[in-house]
Amino acid sequence: MTTLDATTDGSAEPPAHPEQAAPTVAGPLAGDPTVIGLPSFIVGSIALGLVLVGMVPATAVGASLPIGIFAGFWLSYAVLVLGLTHNWFGITATAATSTQELFLTSWLITVVMLTLATLRLPRAFTLVFALIDVALLLVLLSTVNASTSLAKAGGYTVLLFAAVGVYLFFSALSVATGGKPLPLGKPVLH
Repeated sequence: MTTLDATTDGSAEPPAHPEQAAPTVAGPLAGDPTVIGLPSFIVGSIALGLVLVGMVPATAVGASLPIGIFAGFWLSYAVLVLGLTHNWFGITATAATSTQELFLTSWLITVVMLTLATLRLPRAFTLVFALIDVALLLVLLSTVNASTSLAKAGGYTVLLFAAVGVYLFFSALSVATGGKPLPLGKPVLH
C-alpha cells in the first residue's frame, strides 16, 4: 500500500519523493493487538478467579483490581468495589447487593452481545466469551442467593476463560514470531 497525494483536480499522483512513500504491508494487517491485550486479560482474570474461589477472604475482593486491565470492565469494577468499600456513593449496606446485581446484569448483557458478535470468528473466541457469560451469570446468582459455592463455581469458570485466553495468546504469539497459528476451530456461523 502506498500513499497517493490528491491534486486540486481530484486525480491521484505518486509522492514527489519515492522515499517518503508508506511501506507496503505484507500479508494481513501489520501487527496483532491480541499480543498486547491478552496478557493483561489473562493476569486480571486469574486474579479475579483466585479471589472468587477463596484464595483470599471475600472481604479482599478488591485485591484483583490492580492486577491487569480488561478496559471497561476492570475500570468500572474498580470504581464499584472502591466506591462501595469507601462509601463514595452513599449507598447503604442493604443497597450494596442490589448495586452489585445491577453491575453484573449490565455486564452480562453486554458480554452476551459481544459473544454473539464472535460467532463468525474462530470458535476459540466464541468459547472465551461464552465462558465469561457463564462466569458473570454464576457470580450474579451467587450475589442474589448469597452463595459461596456459586461464587467459587464462577471463580473456576473465570480460570477456565483465562486458560482459553492463554491458548489464544500462544496462537497470536506463534504467528507474531513467524510460526503457524494454533488451531482455533471453525466459526459457529459461516
